[in-house]
Amino acid sequence: MIKNPSAPSTTKALRSDGAEARNRLLDAALALFAENGYSKTSTREIALAAQVNIASISYYFGDKAGLYRAVFTDPRCNPNVPPESIADTSISLQQALQRLMWSFLEPLKQGHLMQHCMKLHFREMLEPTGIWQEEIDSNIKPAHAALVSVLCRHLGLTKADDDIHTLAFSISGLGVMLHIGCDVVTTIRPQLVASHAALDRYCDRLVAYAMALTEAEAQRRALPAATPRSNRKPTKK
Repeated sequence: MIKNPSAPSTTKALRSDGAEARNRLLDAALALFAENGYSKTSTREIALAAQVNIASISYYFGDKAGLYRAVFTDPRCNPNVPPESIADTSISLQQALQRLMWSFLEPLKQGHLMQHCMKLHFREMLEPTGIWQEEIDSNIKPAHAALVSVLCRHLGLTKADDDIHTLAFSISGLGVMLHIGCDVVTTIRPQLVASHAALDRYCDRLVAYAMALTEAEAQRRALPAATPRSNRKPTKK
């Protein structure tokens, strides 16, 4: 039988429906895991909330643990910027910082999904399953090392000291603050994060602030060691 070329593609429809069902499972599981925790959330509850057959969890994720891992690492809320893209020697410090800050700001465009994601992260810290430590080891540490490498290159250093690590943590903290304190920002100054355009502007500001922090560290290193206050001679008037 010759297939009617005008007929809709069944394969395409199945793929579309499959992706939709998978995302519904991720969204439902995120809300339930965030609210109840891993141990107190059943796969039956998740399937019911997602309006899919419970067998879909096994099909897409293997088991409950696989679903939890997929939720925790969902790129919609937790985009992973490859460390090599930050440490790329062909780009400037500003471009590297832009990529880093984008990884913090872009997820906030997901709205309520991001709120559930942060709640899940807090719950994971209180009721650890081990996946948060994996996140630190596999994603956060390499990203931090890449940022440290960029800062050392920009400042002309061959090896990072504690001050460079402090600078790197401070720069990352600019983005982290929006995640852990987004409700504070939306209460005090909601227009700062009220739209995608506003978040893009916020991202640009954070890059500028990170550049300023780096410049301040460069200037601090260029200054002679400060004389202890007790040894300073009084200035003549």
